[in-house]
Amino acid sequence: MFVRSTILHADLDAFYASVEQRDDPRLRNRPVAVGGGGVILAASYEAKRRGVTTPMGGRQARALCPGLIIVRPRFDAYVEASKAVFELFHQTTPLVQGVSIDEAFLDVGGLHKIDVAPVDIAARLRAQVRDVVGLPITVGVARTPFLAKVASRVAKPDGLLLVLPADEESFLHPLPVEMLWGVGEVTASKLHAYGLRTAGDVAALPQSVLVAALGPAGGRHLYAVVHGHTPARVEVGRSRGSIGAQRAIGHGPHDQAFVRAALLGLVDRVCRRMRKADRIARTVVLRLRFEDYTKATRSRSVAAGTDSSEDIAAVALELLEAAGPLIRERGITLVGVALTGLSSDRFVQLTLPLDHPDHGGLDEAVDAVAVRFGTQAVVRASLLRRGEGIAVPLLPDA
Repeated sequence: MFVRSTILHADLDAFYASVEQRDDPRLRNRPVAVGGGGVILAASYEAKRRGVTTPMGGRQARALCPGLIIVRPRFDAYVEASKAVFELFHQTTPLVQGVSIDEAFLDVGGLHKIDVAPVDIAARLRAQVRDVVGLPITVGVARTPFLAKVASRVAKPDGLLLVLPADEESFLHPLPVEMLWGVGEVTASKLHAYGLRTAGDVAALPQSVLVAALGPAGGRHLYAVVHGHTPARVEVGRSRGSIGAQRAIGHGPHDQAFVRAALLGLVDRVCRRMRKADRIARTVVLRLRFEDYTKATRSRSVAAGTDSSEDIAAVALELLEAAGPLIRERGITLVGVALTGLSSDRFVQLTLPLDHPDHGGLDEAVDAVAVRFGTQAVVRASLLRRGEGIAVPLLPDA
C-alpha cells in the first residue's frame, strides 16, 4: 500500500503580534509584544530573537529588549483574523481539526483526484493566508498529525517543510526532545537527567524503560512518538474535551480577596460557555502559575455532572484554599480554571418555576441578561473595581 504525506499542520506565526504588525505599519520589522496585566502574552519574532518569551513579565522583557513596543491586546481583531484564516482552511478541505485559535490540522488526502501534491496545496494555502488575511503562516506536511506538528515547529517562522514517509526517522531522531509535541519542561528535565537529549536517544530504549522513567501513560506515548506510531487521521467534529479560561494577574503581591475574585470571575465565564454549549462537567481543574514561572494544577471531581456556577465555584475555591501555602511561598501571576469530564445536557427543564430544585435559577437569569446585553452586563461585585481581566479567545466549545 502506497503511503503519502497528506496531513498539514498550519500554524500562524506569532499570531497576536503579527496581527498588530499587520494593522499598524509603524510596528512592522520592529520588536513587538502583546501584553496585559504586566505579563507578555505574545511576542513578534524580532522580539523573540532578543530573548522575549511568554509568559515573561513586562519589566524583564524590556530589560532584555530595549526599544520593545508593548501593545494592549485586541482580542476582537484576533478572533476576526482567525475566522478568516479558518475559512481558507475549510475552502481547502472539509477535513479540518482546529487545535487552537491560530492552528489546525488539515487532511488533504482526499484531494488526490485534482492531481496536486499535498506540499503544493500547502504552498498555495500559505500564499492565500498571506494575500487574503495578511498574515504569515507556517505549514508542516507529513504522514501523521504529530509529525506534521513537529515539521511546522522546525520550519518556523513563515516556512514550509515536507517530511516524506521514507525520511521520518532521519528527520525526527536528530531533534532535541523539547521539539517533540507533548514533551514539556518537566518531561524534558526527566529525560535530560537520564542523559537523553534527542529523539534518537529515546528511540534506542525499550518501552519498559520509558514506562519506568515517565510512568505508564507518558512512557507509552513517548515510545509511540519516536517510532512513528501515532494516529494518522485528523479528528473532525469532535467536541472539546474541556472548557477553560485563565487570567494573568501580573506580579504581586496580591491580596487573597483579589485572587479569589479573579477565580470567581473565571468560573462565571466558563460556566456561561458550558451552559451555552449544553454541557455539564464532572471535574474542576485549578491552574496556577507562579513568580518563578513554575506551574501547578489541582483538580477535584464531583459526584454528578453540573453546570451550576455556585457548585463549581465552591469546588474551585476549595482547591485555591488548599494551594494557599504554595501561593504564599512562590507568589502567583496567573490563575485559571478548566472544566473536564464534559457530557451533554440536552434535557434542562427551562419552564420550571424559579424555586424548583431542578431549575437553573440565578444562572439562567444571568445567562439571559448576557445574551441580550453582553457578557459584561452582569459582573460580580468583587470584580467591579479591577474588572474581569483579559479573556483569551478560544475555539468554539462544540
